[in-house]
Amino acid sequence: MSYPEKFKIDKWLPTTSKEVKQLAWESIDVILFSGDAYIDHPSFGAAVIGRVLEAQGLKVAIVPQPNWRDDLRDFKKLGKPNLFFAVTGGNMDSMVNHYTANKRLRSNDAYTANGKAGARPDYASVVYCNIIKELFPDTPIVLGGVEASLRRVVHYDYWSNKLKPSILVESKADLLLYGMAEDSIIQLVKLLQKGVPFDTIKDIPQTCFLTQKSSDLDFDKNKSIKLFSFEDCKKDKLKYARNFKHVEIESNSVIAKNLYQKHGKDWLVINPPFPPSEDGYIDQWYDLPYTRLPHPKYWKKGAIPAFEMIKFSINMHRGCFGGCSFCTISAHQGKFVNNRSEASILREVENMTSSPDFKGIISDIGGPSANMYKMKGVDLGECETCKRPSCIYPNICHNLDTNHDSLLSVYKKVRESKGIKKAFIGSGIRYDLALAQDDRKAKEYLTQVMKYHVSGRLKVAPEHTSDEVLKLMRKPKFDNFVKFNNLFNDINKKEALREELIPYFISSHPGSKGPDMADLAAKTKSMNFRLEQIQDFTPTPMTVATVIYYAGVHPYSLESIYTAKSQKDKQNQRKYFFWYKKEFKQNITQELRSWGKLDLLQQLMGKKKG
Repeated sequence: MSYPEKFKIDKWLPTTSKEVKQLAWESIDVILFSGDAYIDHPSFGAAVIGRVLEAQGLKVAIVPQPNWRDDLRDFKKLGKPNLFFAVTGGNMDSMVNHYTANKRLRSNDAYTANGKAGARPDYASVVYCNIIKELFPDTPIVLGGVEASLRRVVHYDYWSNKLKPSILVESKADLLLYGMAEDSIIQLVKLLQKGVPFDTIKDIPQTCFLTQKSSDLDFDKNKSIKLFSFEDCKKDKLKYARNFKHVEIESNSVIAKNLYQKHGKDWLVINPPFPPSEDGYIDQWYDLPYTRLPHPKYWKKGAIPAFEMIKFSINMHRGCFGGCSFCTISAHQGKFVNNRSEASILREVENMTSSPDFKGIISDIGGPSANMYKMKGVDLGECETCKRPSCIYPNICHNLDTNHDSLLSVYKKVRESKGIKKAFIGSGIRYDLALAQDDRKAKEYLTQVMKYHVSGRLKVAPEHTSDEVLKLMRKPKFDNFVKFNNLFNDINKKEALREELIPYFISSHPGSKGPDMADLAAKTKSMNFRLEQIQDFTPTPMTVATVIYYAGVHPYSLESIYTAKSQKDKQNQRKYFFWYKKEFKQNITQELRSWGKLDLLQQLMGKKKG
C-alpha cells in the first residue's frame, strides 16, 4: 500500500513518548489502551473515542496492544494522564477473538498486523485494567468497548464455563461506559473540566459503577429495578435467567429504569441509556479528522485484515431492532437505529475517492443490517412505552416505517458520485423488512440492489428452517425466505443476471435437534443450495440464547429448552450442512432410519422409504 505525502506522523494520535515529544506536549490528558492495532478510522472504537476526546480540546494518546508479559514498559512509557486512563479490549470480545465455538485457539487475529495471533491476552479488558491499577492506583480508569458492554452485569462466560460477576468487579475499573460511548465520555470530560471530583460523578447516562454508599442508590420501584445478586445467581440459574429479561428490556427502552445488582458488599449501578438520537446526530463522530489508515508503525508489518475488509466501506447507521436471540448488536449499539445524514455519507464517498489505492469500488454500503437506514417508529410517543426487544419479531410492528425510499435515494446518489464505479452491499439484508413493503415496492428495492449493488452474491440470514427454532431465534418463518428466494430468482431471470443468494445458517442453537438439522438439509437441498456460510452457535454474554444455554430455560417464559452442548452432539448437528459429503452419508442414513425419518432420507439420499 502507498500513502500520500500529506499523512505525516502527527496526523495520528501519538502512540509513543517520542511522538508525544514531536507534538511538544508537556502532559497527556487521557491515555487510551486498546486490544486492537491502532487504525484511525471510524469503524474502530478506540480511534473514534480518541478523536472525540481530541475534539473536546484534550491531548490524547493511544497505546495499542500493549505487551502484558514483559516488564510492562508499554503501560509505563507515557506516564500518568491528567484526567484518566481509558481501556477497551477492542472491537471484539477478546474471548470470541481468540477461540472458536469449539473452544479451539484461533491461529489469527484480524485486528493485528499480518493477522498475527497472540497480541492481546484472554479477558483483555480485565488484564489491562488490573495492570494499570497496580501501577497507578490513584488514577481513575474508564472502561468501555464491546467486551465491557456485554459483561457489564452478572454473565455466563462460555470459555471458563462459569458465571462471572460484572466486569467492573474483576477489572477494578472506576467507571464503565456501555454501548456507543461518545456522549457518555463527553459528559464525563465536561464535568471533570469543571472541577467535579471523579468519584462523585454518578449520574451520567449509559454508565455503570460499583458503590457501597446508600446515597448512590434509589430503590423507588418507579425508577429502578433490583436484580437478583451475583450470589443468588450462582446458587440458582433461574434467578440468573429472570434477571436477563429486565436487563434486555431496560437496555432497549426509550425511557428506562436504573438497574441495581448486589456483588458481595458492593452494589452495581447501571444508569439508563441515552434516548435515540435525531437523524444526522452521529455525523459529528464520522466527520472527525481521521486519516482512515493504520498508524505508520504497521506499514511494514503486513496488512491488518480487519482494516482491509472495511477500508473502502461506508457505515450508514448504527443499531439494529431485529433483536435476534443469538446476537449482541442491540446489547452494544442499541435497538434504535441512529442514522447518518445523506450529506455525511456522500462526504465520506468523496473523501474515499481521493485515496491513491481506491479503484472506484465501494465494498460495502450498509450497517449492522443493510436495509434499516432511516427506519423508526411513525409515532415516537408509542415507542416510549414499548417494551418489545424486537421491532420485527414476532411480527413487524404496525408503528415501524419500513419504507426503503430513503435508502434507495442514498444508493442512487452514491453510485452516481464522481469516481465511483460500483458500490456493493456486503452486509446482510433483512429480507423480512424488504418483503414488508407492498409487492411493487419490494420488487423495486430488490431489483435496484441486484442490478447495481451486488457483486454476484447477496447475503441473507434465514439461520434455520424449523419454525420452532426460528421462534427461539426471534427470526421470521422460513416461508419468508422461500418467498424472497423466489423473488430473487424472478429478478435474476427478468434482468438477465446470474447472481447468487448466500444464506447463513446456525447449528446447535438452543432448541435445535438432529431432526431439525435434517429438515434444514432437505429444504435447502430442494432449493438447490450447497451451504457455505454456516456456523455453530457460540454462547456470548448478553444474549437470550446464551441464557438458555446456561440456565436451560427461556428468560421470558422460564420454559425448559434443549441445547446441544457436548462436542459429539454439536458435530452430529453440523454434519447435516454437508449431507452430500461421502464421509457423512452413512452416518446420516443410519441416524435418519433410527428416527424413522424415511421421508427425509428419501429427500437427501434418494433412498426408498421401505
